[in-house]
Amino acid sequence: MYLFRLAMASLANRRFTALLTAFAIALSVCLLLAVERVRTEARASFASTISGTDLIVGARSGSVNLLLYSVFRIGNATNNIRWDSFEHFANNPKVKWAIPMSLGDSHRGYRVMGTSEAYFEHYQYGHRQNLELATGRPFATDPFEVVLGAEVAEALHYKLGDKLVLAHGVAAISLVKHDDKPFTVVGILKRTGTPVDRTLHISLGGMEAIHIDWHNGVPARGAGRVTADQARNMDLTPQAITAFMLGLNSKISTFALQREINDFRGEPMMAILPGVALQELWSLMSTAEKALFVVSLFVVLTGLIGMLTAILTSLNERRREMAILRSVGARPWHIATLLVFEALALALAGVVAGVGLLYLCIAVAQGYVQSNYGIYLPLSWPTEYEWTLLGGILAAALLMGCVPAWRAYRQSLADGLSIRL
Repeated sequence: MYLFRLAMASLANRRFTALLTAFAIALSVCLLLAVERVRTEARASFASTISGTDLIVGARSGSVNLLLYSVFRIGNATNNIRWDSFEHFANNPKVKWAIPMSLGDSHRGYRVMGTSEAYFEHYQYGHRQNLELATGRPFATDPFEVVLGAEVAEALHYKLGDKLVLAHGVAAISLVKHDDKPFTVVGILKRTGTPVDRTLHISLGGMEAIHIDWHNGVPARGAGRVTADQARNMDLTPQAITAFMLGLNSKISTFALQREINDFRGEPMMAILPGVALQELWSLMSTAEKALFVVSLFVVLTGLIGMLTAILTSLNERRREMAILRSVGARPWHIATLLVFEALALALAGVVAGVGLLYLCIAVAQGYVQSNYGIYLPLSWPTEYEWTLLGGILAAALLMGCVPAWRAYRQSLADGLSIRL
């Protein structure tokens, strides 16, 4: 124990260099744990982008493609689904609720989704969290009402009562707009950290109304055009939708209904389980995830090499100190153990400071990260895996400490009590 106290005294004598070395290790440890914590929570957040939905149904394509355009608003559907096909499964005894979705238009780079009131009632994200309005109300009987996601409202500075014009297609800059049928902002959703924040929500009737005088992707001209007031008095039941989500009365019937949808003879459709498709999509990004983790490991290695360099650099300067220790009875292995203790103390101080720095950063940034990126970073004790990483760092520091310890051992034997400078 006296050797450890002696190591602490030696570090205190070189406190400026020791503090810088410990700080470098602390930063690297903080980065490693932060990457691991964000990686873990991002995976959990990614998996909870949608929750409480048993099946997502769309035109037959690939499961990842269906997930991307229906949940993440990325890409486009290969085909639409007839409205009567949706009604057929929405009225199935196994189905508790159904949310239709119609995509294809945009507004200043943000996607527009036509849906029903069931979307605000049944759509869930995170840990079974329902959508909530920050202000206003959901769209009602008027087809030209829009509910904005939080990011859309914030980025474009919209408020209740503002008018906006939707564009045809999903390009960031569109030359074809539905400027004869403007929409009124009636509600703004609370931030969720999911693609909902980047979506404009209108009714299926509204989606039908802006396209009612379109033929083959081209708006009618002259007398063929339908005004907004005329559209309000017309039957706005959609002929087709892009996809729909289903919540079932019993989880047991999920696979049976999935097979029924996939084998539906009315038109080619496919049903996917959101959780399975999310894991499949996440696996596609595993390479980048592992690369980020490897980079953070190399940062830790750099910090430990800095510690090794600092100790090795000080060896020649401390040869007189070691000779004095030998003169008072220290053996060469005492000198070697002293340096191992110094390396371990620096690493331990860096690890403790790194963990403390991590929690400080989480406490400061927790609310911002959750509200803007949908990632919840808990102020919890390190997980078993994180403890393993910290133990690995200390073990690596102990091994690196053996290098200057061996050199000091050899120098101590060579110098004896006569120091040669």
